[in-house]
Amino acid sequence: MKCPFCAHLQDKVVDSREGKDGLAIRRRRQCLKCNRRFTSYERIDEIPFMVVKKDGKREPFDRNKILAGLRRACEKRPVSPAELEGLADEVEQSLQESPEREMTTQKIGERVIERLKELDKVAYVRFASVYRQFGDVDQFMKELKDLLEARK
Repeated sequence: MKCPFCAHLQDKVVDSREGKDGLAIRRRRQCLKCNRRFTSYERIDEIPFMVVKKDGKREPFDRNKILAGLRRACEKRPVSPAELEGLADEVEQSLQESPEREMTTQKIGERVIERLKELDKVAYVRFASVYRQFGDVDQFMKELKDLLEARK
């Protein structure tokens, strides 16, 4: 590990503990040259999870794309950034636990929609309207009616 202060390559580990999420190890290190301390985080390098797009192209899973869509759907809604992060974490975790190493955007979107429906109904409708690409007002109204009936 290279010291971020003097670029020396030798250090010693002063303290190690599990990260907050349990998926990383936090290590406090001390440079053997300048004696300054710094923190490093280690994560397990997993096999990349691939997403199959509508046109058949494959690309690595990008958690930031889910977060961007969630932020747009939850704009001006009483949903905290921490709740959005938690939702994205849940979706990412469920994908990582899946035995399949690739999944369609359709299936991923459905997982997001499922969870978003519990979090905020307006954000759910916004996300679903973009994601499901309602062809006309009737499809949109049907979704709203289903949502209202589920509330009763």
